[in-house]
Order: sequence, then structure tokens, then C-alpha cells
Amino acid sequence: MRIHMFNGQLLPLLDAPGDLDPEKVQAKLESFASDGGASLYVHGKAVVARIYDENSQEIAGLSDASYPRLELVGSAMDAGQHLPPDPDGFRTTVRLEGAPYVGVAVPLLNSNKEMVAHAEVVFSLSPSAAAKLKRNMLRTVFYVIAIVLATALTIYPIIRGLLTQLVKYSGELLQANLETMLVLGGTIAKRDSDTDAHNYRVSIYSVRLAEEVGLSDNQIQSLIKGALLHDVGKVGIRDDILLKPGKLDEQEFEIMKTHVNHGIDITSRAKWLSDGQPVVGGHHEKFDGSGYPGGLAGEAIPILARIFAIADVFDALTSKRPYKEPFSFDKTLLILEDSRGSHFDPDLLDVFTRIAEQLYKTYSGEENDISREHLGTIITHYFH
Repeated sequence: MRIHMFNGQLLPLLDAPGDLDPEKVQAKLESFASDGGASLYVHGKAVVARIYDENSQEIAGLSDASYPRLELVGSAMDAGQHLPPDPDGFRTTVRLEGAPYVGVAVPLLNSNKEMVAHAEVVFSLSPSAAAKLKRNMLRTVFYVIAIVLATALTIYPIIRGLLTQLVKYSGELLQANLETMLVLGGTIAKRDSDTDAHNYRVSIYSVRLAEEVGLSDNQIQSLIKGALLHDVGKVGIRDDILLKPGKLDEQEFEIMKTHVNHGIDITSRAKWLSDGQPVVGGHHEKFDGSGYPGGLAGEAIPILARIFAIADVFDALTSKRPYKEPFSFDKTLLILEDSRGSHFDPDLLDVFTRIAEQLYKTYSGEENDISREHLGTIITHYFH
């Protein structure tokens, strides 16, 4: 439909002051259609043509009564919004019950190029036009797929290289964090006992107990961090108290207890280490609430701290210290049993007792090599 030609024929009415006269517009539309203006469209046939005023109210219209799907097209137009189009108009392709249609909306302008009304026309596509439309759509899809594939093939090596670098840097960062944790834990261990072996053994004992009670990998990661750094706060305790060979007096013991708060402060300064704080801050709590620093009792004590408390005392009893020889395995278990429900969680102690003998045979009295190697294997398993 040559809508722009129709705009020219309608110009006297569009230039007239006041509202458009629907009867005159209808007459112009019918006259234009009878002259062949609405009969053919380059891609098919006009099915419905409607004219709307500036308030989007229909004032004239024509339809092809011979078209078999006229009611379908009319209903679709009735259901749409008839907003004035942009000055350049618009065109869209839709499918109604599987058949393609072209919808066109164009403004009707007066001599001053002001929009006074607009026309909406729906065309049914001819078979050749429908086939061409399908070909164009398939061609467009093919081009899009080709462009996407070409782009992907072009940037794939770059993305792969970047991902490889990212994995490498992530691994290096993790390794640096692990080394920092080991060095930090080893620093205070050497200051306190001239060896890292205690840290290695209590970490292994704690992990084995945690595995037996079914803790998650994330929880065991936190447990390892806390076990290796449990006494890091002792770096803030002066030597005459930390290294005193005899029993601490009451005032000295109060100072010694502050190592827990020092440890929490130190680990809080590194986000990667902060999840070890349940052990750092809770490994001196006791199940009956008589421990420090919080006097927590029962399950109020984090399970990681309850696990570590058993491992820590077990290693202390079975290890040689400047002030004592190592206790036998049987004597150690008797001492642990005496603290059931007071110092230790009874349920966790039951589980540990089942695995303690094998741990004792493997690690008791072992100073570095085996425990360091086995702890390295554990760390690799849970952190890589």
C-alpha cells in the first residue's frame, strides 16, 4: 500500500483546523483503495488498514472481506496498542497461527510536518515473500552463528592463556599462604620448644579425629590453620614467663593466659588465617566451663577447639618435655579418661580413644621427618 501517496491525497483534511472528519477520511480511504492503492503490496496483499487520530482513536478503516483469516488479523489488531509511531514509522513481522504477516505503522503529516493521525496496515505475505523471509532469517542465524564461532576461535587461545595464568597465580597464592601459616606456626614452636614436631603431630591428631567424626573439608581446613597457629599468641609473652622451667605463679599464669588474646589479634589481621580462630581462641576452654579465656562449656565451645584440646593434651603427655619424660600410652589414656566431661568432650574422647593407639605407634617420639611428611600430604589433600 502506497501510504505516503495516501498522505498526499489526505493533506487537505490534515491541514484543516479542528478534528479530522471521520466520514471524509473514510471516503478518501475508500477512494484510494478503489484506485488500486491498497490492492497490492510489494510483499503481498493488504488485509486490514485503519486510520487513528492523534488520540489513537480509530476514525476510518478498510478490510479485505475475501481474505479467509480476516477475523484472526482483526482480532490481533484489536488486541494491540495503537500508539502514534515515531516520525519515520515502523515495520514488524509477526506470525499468526503459523502464517507470517507484515505490520506497518506510519504517521500522517500535515503541510507543517506535524503528525495529525497515523495509519496501521497489516499485509499477508505472498508465498514467495514468505519463502524469502525464511531464507533471510536462516541467513541471519547462520551469520550470527558464524560470527560467534569465529569470535570464539579467535579469543579462545587468549582466554585459555588467561585462565592458565589465573590457575597458576591462584596456586602460587595458596602456596604462599600455606608457607606463611607454616612459618608463623613454626616460629613460635621453635621459640617455645626448639622444634616444629609438636605442631605437626597435634595437627595430624586433630585431623584424624575430625575425619572420624565426619567434619567437612572446609571445617578441616580451618582446623589445620588453627592447629598450626594455636599458640602463635605466645610471641607476645616475655621469655622469663614463657621459658620458665618451673611452675608459674598466679600472676605469671594470668600473663601466660593472655597468649590466647594475642593469637586472636594476630590471626584477625589476615583474612586467610582468621577461620582458624575457633582453635586459637578456644583450645584452653574446658568442657565443664572451667577453662579460659571465655569460660565456655559444653557445645558452646567450638567443635574444632574441643577436638584440638584432646589432641593437644595427648601429644603433651606422650612427648618429652624439659620438665618430664614422655608418659606411656596406657598412662596417657588413664589421664585423659580422668578428665572426661571436665576437660574433654566425652563423645569426642570415645572416638579418639579408638584411633589413639595407631597414632601413638606412628608419631609418638617422632621429632620431624615422618610427621612433617604426613602433614604435608594432609595439607595437599585439603587445600589443593
